Amino acid sequence: MNNHCNKFLAIILFATFTASVFSQGYEIKFKINGLKDTTVIFGHWLNQSMYPDDTVFVNKNGEGVFKGKTALPGGMYIVYLPSTRYFEILLDKDQHFYFESDTSDFINTVKFKGSDDNQVFSDFQKYMKTLKERADDLQEKIKNATGDKERETFRSQLKNLGDERIAHIKKIINDNPGLWVSSFLKATIDIDVPEAPLLADGKKDSVWQYYYYRNHYFDNFNVSDARLLRTPLYEDKIMTFINKVIPQMPDSIIPYVDLLIEKSRADSNLFRYMLITLFNHFATSNIMGMDAIYIHIADKYYLTQAWWSDKKFLDDLKDRVEKAKPLMLGKVAPDIQLMNVPADHFIAAETDTALKRYPHAGTQFNLHDVNSKYIVLVFWEADCGHCKTAIPKLHDIYEKSLKSRGDVKIVAVSTLFGEDGKIKWVDFVNKNKLYDWINAWNPYSYQFKIEYDISSTPQIFILDKDKKIVAKRIGPENVEGLIKMLDKINDSK
Repeated sequence: MNNHCNKFLAIILFATFTASVFSQGYEIKFKINGLKDTTVIFGHWLNQSMYPDDTVFVNKNGEGVFKGKTALPGGMYIVYLPSTRYFEILLDKDQHFYFESDTSDFINTVKFKGSDDNQVFSDFQKYMKTLKERADDLQEKIKNATGDKERETFRSQLKNLGDERIAHIKKIINDNPGLWVSSFLKATIDIDVPEAPLLADGKKDSVWQYYYYRNHYFDNFNVSDARLLRTPLYEDKIMTFINKVIPQMPDSIIPYVDLLIEKSRADSNLFRYMLITLFNHFATSNIMGMDAIYIHIADKYYLTQAWWSDKKFLDDLKDRVEKAKPLMLGKVAPDIQLMNVPADHFIAAETDTALKRYPHAGTQFNLHDVNSKYIVLVFWEADCGHCKTAIPKLHDIYEKSLKSRGDVKIVAVSTLFGEDGKIKWVDFVNKNKLYDWINAWNPYSYQFKIEYDISSTPQIFILDKDKKIVAKRIGPENVEGLIKMLDKINDSK
């Protein structure tokens, strides 16, 4: 009976203690000499932007206190003074401390009580200020050096300062295990890449260091640490990896996107940030083929796990993804039914108003019936301002370099409907002499616009002999180069 009572009492005491700890919130008292009767803002970093969390009035003695009932998330915070001056402090579990400083030189005069993180961080900032002064002095000496030997000596000394900084950070990390400041400073330094091993022929492996760097890129940077999100470091580190470190091909990028998203699950806000950031990045990418990554993120994560998004957005996104899937690179292009209108009809209709309006001219065909090594499929309309430039340019490229190959066919689909659309189409074709490619439309249905998600024109796709999409959403100036590149890929196979 007593054991049960003791256990019950322990549970109550633990719950009371836990509630007490979390109810303490934050309380940061300070005194800044030289500051009086003014307002100071307390905020946090989120990537490269500052967001306010608290505002206090500083009395005539320069005293104030930032205080709240709820503890703030760990990260780097900013004390923003009048005249656009600010300084940074670190917050983690201990959010009750005091600091004192002077407006004449905050870094060298600041002192903290009750915060090991900030005392270590303050000492590091003092060190960095001295290091910068030494670096500036060396830069000036390099600028004024009288000879190459002297200049190289100063450059070597400047490089040594960088090595000194890294060694200093490593000492801080070693001396202060468990402190947030150690995790933060560790995240600021790049990894050490060893010398590449020798191959059997005695030469260094030329790609070994790249693979080592890629595989160890996040050794010093904990992607799962939500505190790093509230610093200026996080997004730059992630996006540098995404854009510059890994090969820029969807099949290479997708596994790393999955890895980053899974690592972000350690914190709900971090997960939300990671998912939104990667989703937006690839959804707005102008690089051909990157929509495969956006579709992957939407399908695997966003549509089922983005709890912050409203139903309408998710419904619209689902519809958008379903339209985009059949148009991904490597997919067989949707087969569509069109009317092939011959050149002699356009020529005859130039002076025959009735013929110009006549909608039933031509021969019905399916896109997949067109046999060619490459098909350049272009959707355009005579009313489109961009088309008025792009279509003649594409025709000129076809005339000069593609037509003579004999293995490239252009299917130019007019997206205008009705008699008025037919008249404009005929006039444009005749004006620009677009007689030697397949001029097509469908006067009875606009289903092809749905199949190819045509919301703007012109839209250019390149299909291979199997009708697979090998290029899309490109300009006419890219067509010839892409076909030559595809030739080289096919030849290498």
